[in-house]
Amino acid sequence: MARLSFREQVLRVREDAIVSSVNRLLAEKGFDSMTVDEVAADVGIAKASLYKHFASKEALAAAAMVRVLQRALQVIDEQAAKPDLSAFERLRAVTRWTLQVQLAGEMPSLPSQNSTLRATLLADRQYIDLVMEVSEKLGEWIVQAQKDGALTDALPPEVILYTLFARACDPVLGFLKAGGQHSDEQIVDWVLATCLDGLSSRA
Repeated sequence: MARLSFREQVLRVREDAIVSSVNRLLAEKGFDSMTVDEVAADVGIAKASLYKHFASKEALAAAAMVRVLQRALQVIDEQAAKPDLSAFERLRAVTRWTLQVQLAGEMPSLPSQNSTLRATLLADRQYIDLVMEVSEKLGEWIVQAQKDGALTDALPPEVILYTLFARACDPVLGFLKAGGQHSDEQIVDWVLATCLDGLSSRA
């Protein structure tokens, strides 16, 4: 692998800083409220310099989503490498990670309907490939967990998959944390229980 030049290293570090800032601002404010000016100011660069890396606000959001999906895929692969875990236990571990990331304020908050953002995401090959890979791996575990009797087979696998994806933007976490009466660990345990235990098959 070719060694990066000093300039390329600087550009990569700056790009990582930009994506990290976008990720945090999207988690705090959401896509509609976040501005490119805020991102540039947070990173400490001129807006013109930011545009050398990302052409638009939508491109910034897409980069943040790619970063989260890469992290998710790493967690999925780590769980897949544990031979003693059942499919259901792997799903539980990945869902727990998702809840922890959201509670830590590190999960981008995107609008469910936004034509310009949707178009950018659908045109981003890396984003689409990551979504497909994450979906396929989780989907295999869901099907196996249904065969094992750990998840109800009364629901189509894709319904369970989308339900798990929805935990990334579950407002219950924020409501419980804002109350200040429970630890993050308790909140994650409870929301995890309402999600997965609610989907468990009943003898």
